[in-house]
Amino acid sequence: MANHVVIMAGGAGSRFWPMSTEECPKQFIDVLGCGRTLIQLTVDRFKGICSEKDVWVVTNKRYQHIVAEQLPDVPQSHILLEPCRRNTAPCIAYASFRIKKEDSNANIVITPSDHIVMDIPEFQRIITGCLRFTAETDSIVTLGINPTRPETGYGYIQADMKQSTLRNKELFRVDSFREKPDVDTAKEYIRQKNYFWNAGIFVWHVETIINAFRIYQPAMAQMFERLMPQYGTDEEQSVIDEHFPDCDNISVDYAIMEKAEEIYVHPANCGWSDIGTWGSLLQQMKKDLYGNALIGSDVQVYDTSNCVIHCAEERKVVIQGLDGYVVAEQGDTLLICRLEEEQRIKEFH
Repeated sequence: MANHVVIMAGGAGSRFWPMSTEECPKQFIDVLGCGRTLIQLTVDRFKGICSEKDVWVVTNKRYQHIVAEQLPDVPQSHILLEPCRRNTAPCIAYASFRIKKEDSNANIVITPSDHIVMDIPEFQRIITGCLRFTAETDSIVTLGINPTRPETGYGYIQADMKQSTLRNKELFRVDSFREKPDVDTAKEYIRQKNYFWNAGIFVWHVETIINAFRIYQPAMAQMFERLMPQYGTDEEQSVIDEHFPDCDNISVDYAIMEKAEEIYVHPANCGWSDIGTWGSLLQQMKKDLYGNALIGSDVQVYDTSNCVIHCAEERKVVIQGLDGYVVAEQGDTLLICRLEEEQRIKEFH
């Protein structure tokens, strides 16, 4: 049984402006200043779990050339192109039926392309255990991140922690999926200790997820199944272009997860973050004695604290007297903004 990884990379987010734009969103940029983009780091952390010939990327047609350039070892036929955005359920359905055409006994991990994981060995250990479980059962597994704060920007997974599964002592049945809470509700989730952040990472056998689509999203399943003869041929893109827009705009959480029964969660503590803001990037980066995260070859700071400074271009940057700011440059654009006001960045461009 081969392990396959499906990377969802169709988002057009520009929350890390000026570095990320709709033409080149954050999954394709080197947010951490490590020489690897977020999508490249995503592929890197699955090395040893699956080969790159079993990596699939689902992205928007406008990003095809970026994916091909950044992931040259991923087969061109495994770069699946959406003609329009229809959320995660159609994305996953398309990839699942496409993989089934190539490998009917595939074991699959679904992952976003723009998250980071700091503890790679622990992440790989968890994913390997989940894949072993889904290979032996007709179950769906999702990763639940141990919450470190009452975060209101994430969805939550409520788990039944009274008893683990017999095959894997770290897997627990999911009771429910919860929407992004308010602060008081998030604090209550933390207190109860059986709520986890929903990382949007799923593990299953290809037959398990296809059967779930057949049961809970029959129209979508029938459409992608009807196109099976064209998958892997010169006609594939044209039939996807024609029929993909007919799919409902719906997340896999709504479409499948909230309806299916055999769903389990693996609590995880692997340094995960979706780094959706400059502030969350600051939390994940190594910092100097004054709480600054500095990304760049020649960045010097004086009397400066609690700042994230991303100036990766080859020039000297000197900053004095800032506290709690984001400083970022890209090309001919320089952003200087208080971290507490970064939600207003979209007003600037």
